[in-house]
Amino acid sequence: MVSLTALWLPILLSAVAVFVASSIIHMALPWHSKDFKKFPSEDGVLDAVRPFNLPPGQYVAPLPESMAQMNSPEFKAKAERGPRLMMNVLSPSSSMGRNLVLWFVYGIVIGVFAAYVATLTLGPGAPYMTVFRVTSTVAFAAYALALWHNVIWYSSGLGATVRSTIDGLIYGLLTGGVFGWLWP
Repeated sequence: MVSLTALWLPILLSAVAVFVASSIIHMALPWHSKDFKKFPSEDGVLDAVRPFNLPPGQYVAPLPESMAQMNSPEFKAKAERGPRLMMNVLSPSSSMGRNLVLWFVYGIVIGVFAAYVATLTLGPGAPYMTVFRVTSTVAFAAYALALWHNVIWYSSGLGATVRSTIDGLIYGLLTGGVFGWLWP
């Protein structure tokens, strides 16, 4: 059995590979340039929302307080009148550096889970392709599969989700490649 601590190098290097690949995908390629829609009157929307001084978080409107209210004629009329809205309010002082550090830590966490599953299923000297298949599958699942519930429940764009799923496939393949290369 391979111990999790024996896999610290592939965990770390797979996070580095994913970090570099995601940086190239998001900064050098126009791949995600159409993921978000621009408001027809951006300044008007921002001016309308600004007086509410909303703290960072996720908001939805209309939002019923209970199932009973959700089924009331008043709530149904409000929802039908529209718009139905879901939005994330970001901190005006959010730091790209902080987000990049958290993204790298997230890559390490996914590497740890891929390593954990691999230690349960593979022994020392396992063939490259076997290590690759196990770890890339776990990493792909972690990076990509949870994106699809946003399409189902929150009207996220199908194109953006497909592109992010392809990103997740790339990240999974990189993770699997690093683990296969460095497997003890």
